[in-house]
Amino acid sequence: MKIFNFLLLITAFSFVSCSSSTPDYWDDVDEGGEEPPVTIQEKPRYIWVDAAANFMDFANSKENIARDLALAKDAGFTDIVVDVRPNTGDVLFKTTQVQEVEYLYAWVNGNYTKVERTATWDYLQAFIDEAHRLDLKIHAGINTFVGGSTINGGTGMLYRDQSKKAWATQMNTAAGIVSIMNTGESTKFLNPVNDKVQNFLCLMLKDLAKYDLDGIILDRGRFLSLQSDFSTETRTKFQTYIGNVTLTNYPADILAPNSKSLPKTFPTYLSKWLEFRVKTIHDFMQKARDAVKGVNTSIKFGVYVGGWYSSYYDSGVNWASKKYKTAIYYNWASNNYKDYGYADLMDQMIIGAYASPSKVRGTTEWTMEGFCSLAMDKIKGDCPLVVGGPDVGNWDYNNLFTQEQENQAIVQSVKACMDACDGYFLFDMIHLKLANQWQYAKEGIRIAVN
Repeated sequence: MKIFNFLLLITAFSFVSCSSSTPDYWDDVDEGGEEPPVTIQEKPRYIWVDAAANFMDFANSKENIARDLALAKDAGFTDIVVDVRPNTGDVLFKTTQVQEVEYLYAWVNGNYTKVERTATWDYLQAFIDEAHRLDLKIHAGINTFVGGSTINGGTGMLYRDQSKKAWATQMNTAAGIVSIMNTGESTKFLNPVNDKVQNFLCLMLKDLAKYDLDGIILDRGRFLSLQSDFSTETRTKFQTYIGNVTLTNYPADILAPNSKSLPKTFPTYLSKWLEFRVKTIHDFMQKARDAVKGVNTSIKFGVYVGGWYSSYYDSGVNWASKKYKTAIYYNWASNNYKDYGYADLMDQMIIGAYASPSKVRGTTEWTMEGFCSLAMDKIKGDCPLVVGGPDVGNWDYNNLFTQEQENQAIVQSVKACMDACDGYFLFDMIHLKLANQWQYAKEGIRIAVN
């Protein structure tokens, strides 16, 4: 996949996970009155369809959608996750909250190319119709706390809509606290603490839940990084959270300017700050779940998260169970950090097990199998379905592996991840298409389910 390493830079994956439940069984009695062997229902296999990367094929062609979903079905995938809110913040479904995507920039032949959408048919509905025709389950994925991209000088909601400029996250930089719109960050994040942002997203989710979907999956349901958010609104809410204390040395009482990692010695309020951030995301996920279920209780509500829990404090997310006592294992967690684990709010979770092609098996983070098994341990059965797996295109930035080694890593990844959790996940369909790797996913699934 050497030539595709930068294919999806326009959609950073935070890509933005659950313990195994008891598998489903079915028992039938034959005519002789004897029970046949118990058969375990197959574990699901999810494939993600990134909006921008696949836009050249799908923006204006139902035929191409049908073609590629048929390939996914033939390979053995059971679930499609179609990205309908790229990092520009606009959408590919019907909603009253924000405009629909008119164009996206996709990485085509080594350059970012503007791909316009001229079709008037409903993009998401086309995926739903074709997936259900093929007996595939269909989930809508959204980039949650995002609003723009710097590509081509800036595109998306925050660049276009002046009324939403105040929603942009505020960054703790060497030059002071500044809007992300004035920094070099390629994806422009929103402030998760902002009530207007949360309300906007919940209304958008209500519109999305009107579709005949099997699930909705939130990606980038997080803070951008340790440097965000340091806005006045967040400062005020944090001061209330810690007992109406007025911070006189802000942000240094939390983090020194431009801090991109945790210091060896914590400032006075850093531990409570990390706790406050995970509470913010936990409480938003409850609101988002309620918004979806208020429209359609049968839609599975879920998230994508990266499997690297040991550093996920950076994103302000605790995706574990409340039963997982984070502070025992990590010195950056307060005793109350565990109270804001949100696994019990999820019907399904996708774990990004994003390791290199040489790290398929293992028991630690940065191995595919390890990411999945460690996630299961942290979620402790609170979520009924967790699937995990690799990014099969952006996993060899240093060109260390041959094409055949990458092909075989795809094959091996399926069973490694399915053995460790409730199913398999692959990012992204574009890689299988461009490198003609469908056969390796198919072989891996064949081995894993037999």
